[in-house]
Amino acid sequence: MTDDPLSQLPLFATDQQLAVAVVGKARASMWVKTVIPQLEKKGFPRIDPLHDGRPVPLVRRFYDGYFGITAGFNVAAPDGKEDLSIWKRSKRARK
Repeated sequence: MTDDPLSQLPLFATDQQLAVAVVGKARASMWVKTVIPQLEKKGFPRIDPLHDGRPVPLVRRFYDGYFGITAGFNVAAPDGKEDLSIWKRSKRARK
């Protein structure tokens, strides 16, 4: 079992359920009223009318992208062997 609050939710969750999982019970109502409308402008999953909730896997995917997790770590991978011999010390450093 995992401590991840999103994994404890049903496949389609209400805004209140998502809010509690994301920011906690104390800030949930604020998050529903002010944050969700802002996030929807950035691609936050919409409520599915058939299931009357937001798809939790898409919410997780949204946050992975929001925090840059989906970019992966290859962005910072070295692109080849470094040739340190090309660096020269400045004249000030030699004194």
